[in-house]
Amino acid sequence: MFRRSYRLNGRWRYDNHFPDMKTMTHFSDIQILEVNNAVSMAEELVSNYYKMSASQWLRPKFDVKTQAELTPEETVDGPFAQIIRYEGKREDSSLGSSAYDFYKICLQDQAILSILEVQPEIRLAPFVLYIVTHELVHIVRFSRFLQNFDASQDEKMIEEARVHHLTHDILQPERISGMSPVLAFYERWRQPLESFNT
Repeated sequence: MFRRSYRLNGRWRYDNHFPDMKTMTHFSDIQILEVNNAVSMAEELVSNYYKMSASQWLRPKFDVKTQAELTPEETVDGPFAQIIRYEGKREDSSLGSSAYDFYKICLQDQAILSILEVQPEIRLAPFVLYIVTHELVHIVRFSRFLQNFDASQDEKMIEEARVHHLTHDILQPERISGMSPVLAFYERWRQPLESFNT
């Protein structure tokens, strides 16, 4: 899910409700290891799917952070993750043409952990693998100008469905333990858009 665009040296513009940081649930140290492994696997799978070499891959134009590393403005109530776009600039350059888009995937620990509580068949590693793969597909599509980050709400809904299809296409052929319940969890997003009205 993508949200708003910010400039690294600009003013924050955000109008969402921020959860109280004192009551937030964070991933444990052991869970962070699982998350890190899932992120590495997602990067590899997306890179392979889009046939991107190491030099074509998006680093250092994106990063993945968990709740403990997020600012209040990067925390939202509801989604499992969001992408925030910042404008980056190389330190050794003062030219405007040296600016680039930097994307931060902000994992929302509490939202992810709450699903694991109510749906015990879903495990952390495959769930985070799906979430990060999904967000990386968004970033690839933004960087290749296949989707506008600042699209209308209707266009974003269509793009969400499209990216869920692509995420399924990337993950479904792989033999990943625990992935079947995760794919089933997101099945509704792969239905025609008319089904969202019911």
